[in-house]
Amino acid sequence: MRTDTSAPALVVNNVHKSYGAHEVLKGISLTAEKGDVVSVIGSSGSGKSTLLRCINFLEIPDQGTFQINGEDVVFRIGRDGRCHPASWRQIERLRSGLGMVFQSFNLWPHMTILQNVIEAPVHVLGVKRNVAIEKADSLLAKVGLYDKRDAYPAFLSGGQQQRASIARALCVDPAVMLFDEPTSALDPELVGEVLKVIRGLAEEGRTMVMVTHEMKFARDVSTRVMFLHQGQVEEIGPPAQVFGAPKSARCKEFVAAGSH
Repeated sequence: MRTDTSAPALVVNNVHKSYGAHEVLKGISLTAEKGDVVSVIGSSGSGKSTLLRCINFLEIPDQGTFQINGEDVVFRIGRDGRCHPASWRQIERLRSGLGMVFQSFNLWPHMTILQNVIEAPVHVLGVKRNVAIEKADSLLAKVGLYDKRDAYPAFLSGGQQQRASIARALCVDPAVMLFDEPTSALDPELVGEVLKVIRGLAEEGRTMVMVTHEMKFARDVSTRVMFLHQGQVEEIGPPAQVFGAPKSARCKEFVAAGSH
């Protein structure tokens, strides 16, 4: 990925996305400087996951612009009046530099944990297998799973599978890590082990955009918090402001409900 070291890691401007007559995103803008941890909060249906899927180009927005490490994503307007990628090759290249961690782990069940982690570096990025394995072993040790490298996902707990997913996302040297409610599918006693890994990444200075319902965690690790309501940015600012003195009545109500 071509990079501009002075540019923000991610710039999203005026993104709209509809499904039929239902407009899910209504002009979302977000900038993440390198090292920022941006937590996206809001009630179910507010557009949080759709925003992440647009950033990762799993969904193509109807309108809006994106910039990753200073590189503009090029879209054209089709006959349907909506955005289409001018180059799918650019989309695939940029997507390979974004680490996405889903709610449901999405590990390949027929591959060992090590094979899952090296799959993208070897087969998408063309990294030599021995180099990818060395890096994967280091990342699995970082997330506390080196001893599970030869195990299959079915033999791991949900927390272990999610930590393996994080190692897999890190193995492509992502410009931005994207987390879509990474603890929502976990039993309560497993949530802490995944949050500990994410906290460690934040302390390393990783750039992250994280959709989460873990309010205390978002307050502790974020540099900025964005509250979405019905597809719009209702409030954005430092955690102390959004959680401690929100300007929006809807945000104040949401934060108060989440603190109980």
